[in-house]
Amino acid sequence: MLTTWGTELTNSFNSVGGGVLNILPKVIVALVIFIAGWIIGAVLARVIEQLFKALKVDKALDMAGLGDLVSKAGYSLNSGAFIGALVKWFVIVAFLIASLDVIGLSQVNDFLQGTVVFYLPKVIAAALVLIIGGVLAEVVQKGVSGSVRAAGVRSAGFFGGVARWAVWVFAILIALQLVGIVGAFAQTLFTGFVAMIAIAGGIAFGMGGRDAAARYIEKLREEISTNGR
Repeated sequence: MLTTWGTELTNSFNSVGGGVLNILPKVIVALVIFIAGWIIGAVLARVIEQLFKALKVDKALDMAGLGDLVSKAGYSLNSGAFIGALVKWFVIVAFLIASLDVIGLSQVNDFLQGTVVFYLPKVIAAALVLIIGGVLAEVVQKGVSGSVRAAGVRSAGFFGGVARWAVWVFAILIALQLVGIVGAFAQTLFTGFVAMIAIAGGIAFGMGGRDAAARYIEKLREEISTNGR
């Protein structure tokens, strides 16, 4: 009886020890892969943050009004750190999937691939669209305001503001489309918004253009009178 128990206990320890010895190299390799992914992700995040600072993206976004909005929410504007963090975690999750695949945890891999890896790139793309949209909104506002002001039409600030918000709304809808949130209702809402801007712009241009046309006609009349003399 004692001999049988001893044999079974020895076999159990041998089985457990053999299993540990079999999986230990895989665990070590998985840890190395995961640590490498963490380091690469951190380096990429730092590079992206420095790149955004060199391009002065935050300054452009602050001029577009995004800095005040972020400050009211209790945060400081640092788009490079935000995008860098998203990229960092995407890289970490990608290397985590590879390390779990070495161990053989297929169910966890399926979850990560089906949710995090599938969704995170869309979030990164949506964030980039919003950042680019903020920069373009500032550029378009200045361009439209300058063009309207050069044409001698009043309400240059109005046209610039309309152009700015049109770019913002368009960028927001693209971002929502990328993450899969926007639907038919939002697209209809955007169409209505564009129509509203067109009507308001036409009215404002008509009112401002009337004054500009009157000034031009008066100037032309004076030139004709002068030449006639």
